[in-house]
Amino acid sequence: MESRNTLYRKSYNPLISTPSKPMPKEIAVIGAGTIGPDIGYYLKTALPDITLHLVDVVEAQLKNAEKRFAGYVQKAVEKKKFKEDKARAILSNINYTLDYGSVKNCQLVIEAATENLSLKQRIFETVESLVSRDTIITSNTSSIPASRIFSKMKAPQRATVTHFFAPAWRSLPVEVIVWEKVDQEVLDYLFQMFAATGKVPLATDDAICFMLDRIFDNWCNEAAYLLEHATASQIDKVAEEFVFAGPFYVLNMANGNPIIIETNTLQMEEGSHYRPAGILASVDRWHTQRPGSKVEVPEKVRSLVRDRLLGILFSQSFDIIDRNIGTMEDLNFGCQIALGFRKGPFDIMREIGASEVQRIMGRFISERPGFPTSKNDFSFYQRFNRFILVDDHKGTKIITIRRPQAMNALSDEVNDEILSVLMRYSDDPSVEGFVLTGYGTSAFSAGADIGKFPQMLGDKDASIRYAMDCARVQVFMDKMQKPVVAAVNGIALGGGLELAIRCHRIVAVKRASFQFPEVTLGILPAIGGCVVPYRNWPKGAKMFHEMLCLGRPMTALEALETGMVSKLVDSYPDLIEAAVGEVMAMKNSINRIPEGKIELPQVVIPQEPKAGSLNLSKETISIIAKTIEEGAAANSLDEALAAGYRGFGETACTDAAKEGIGSFLQKRKPVFSK
Repeated sequence: MESRNTLYRKSYNPLISTPSKPMPKEIAVIGAGTIGPDIGYYLKTALPDITLHLVDVVEAQLKNAEKRFAGYVQKAVEKKKFKEDKARAILSNINYTLDYGSVKNCQLVIEAATENLSLKQRIFETVESLVSRDTIITSNTSSIPASRIFSKMKAPQRATVTHFFAPAWRSLPVEVIVWEKVDQEVLDYLFQMFAATGKVPLATDDAICFMLDRIFDNWCNEAAYLLEHATASQIDKVAEEFVFAGPFYVLNMANGNPIIIETNTLQMEEGSHYRPAGILASVDRWHTQRPGSKVEVPEKVRSLVRDRLLGILFSQSFDIIDRNIGTMEDLNFGCQIALGFRKGPFDIMREIGASEVQRIMGRFISERPGFPTSKNDFSFYQRFNRFILVDDHKGTKIITIRRPQAMNALSDEVNDEILSVLMRYSDDPSVEGFVLTGYGTSAFSAGADIGKFPQMLGDKDASIRYAMDCARVQVFMDKMQKPVVAAVNGIALGGGLELAIRCHRIVAVKRASFQFPEVTLGILPAIGGCVVPYRNWPKGAKMFHEMLCLGRPMTALEALETGMVSKLVDSYPDLIEAAVGEVMAMKNSINRIPEGKIELPQVVIPQEPKAGSLNLSKETISIIAKTIEEGAAANSLDEALAAGYRGFGETACTDAAKEGIGSFLQKRKPVFSK
């Protein structure tokens, strides 16, 4: 697609390439009001050793920011999110200052001041006069195009917009604006820096309000126009079908009325239909209920509100894609992760179907003339991967699982997307092989979603069928003629580890770790975990016993020593290069999982088995041990894998599985009785 070529000129996964320069050591954030301190806190938690300058013209703002930092750190320590030494590092080397001169040695300056064009331009004039020619300068504006903000800069090629979302220390997406004067090297560096520090940068065109704010601002503005038909509480209640909190509740939290007035006034450059609702200037706070509260909404009112809210959502989504403001992947992802939608707009469209989308848009355009509608047929807006990114790199397809909000956990749809790419390119002569990795630096994949499994507890046959359905990617890889290499960039747990071990080779970063935690849920790894490690790497058999029966984690070094991992590297770019190298090395000789019976050391079950302080189910461990032994005694790989499916079905019928899955869903520690 054109938007992919113009917005992502190098790669979808920004960590594939080696950065042009190291991480910044000194950063300034200008503006200590609402979002500036949160941006600073994100930077200090991700890069604790940097020097941070928080600059403002009001002393009280700086004092409040200092208190906010201390409060955030104290809360994080109390919740054991990090230790005292990291807390001290975060709070050290922060300069709360009124002096703009403190920014002179910074490698990165982020402006987060009031949304006022002339003020921002004055700030950039001052900053540019102080910093070196290599300093990158960005603005956190949510609506003003980069071409306007940086129009008076002497070196605009080093500047762009980096739009964070509240709360900026936690919210993953950052819109990075691609505009005509910014250097590609600056964009590449920002993308790499954000991805390496836990954010998800989204490439966005230099349109008014960019991508995600066009959704949010118009969603809220349309809700205000609907007040002639329904109350704020009723509108919020109808909206809760699609979002976790309705528009008026969110506006109250963010004091957002002036923001909607400002941004929609700006959007009126594209047409009077964007005019902000007049009532927004007359109301300070909205009378609405907390999300989940019971609110009576007459069916006629519900239908009207629902159609109008979906109409504005679909209208803006179509416009964003048709004008190449953003990509479908990023818009669908960003609406869920930044804006709190339960599903992305294209997911909602898929769910209700083409004819219903057409009906809603017909009604919306008749009631709200002037708004954009689709320029392509319905199927066009469904042709994208929702959970994976696919890049071309040195003749290899790099498949990146992008679900960082769930530690890149697998789901049925993730598996389907991976399988689709493998099948599509398995016979393509221009593709040498595949690399499978996870987005960011924390996780390859933290396992599989619980998904439909709770419904199958107690049903052995249904559980076996479910396990077999979940194994389609692995079974396909077993038979592929082109190599697939797992590039493990962090933790690989449960189903994520089962995916990695079925690849034809594994490379990993040195801080990676591997674990089968299923036993702590009263179940076992269903799709090869009890079979493949013993056949591929018999040297590690005793350790695999402990991993499967006791949930023991394996370090990257241990994985290397057992032969499970072929190479360890320091960084993500090195990881990708190592994986591509392994693909090339296996062009004519793919590693296959051995067939036939294999010898195993005896599985010894402790008298009181534990995973850390958790008492485990001896019944579950007995089934795991039996499954391991049956898999080893099988005459073929297919028979061995079938033993794993049966073992999973057997554990699904135990009280331990019911307790383990139930405790997971209830977010409590399981108590196994036998």
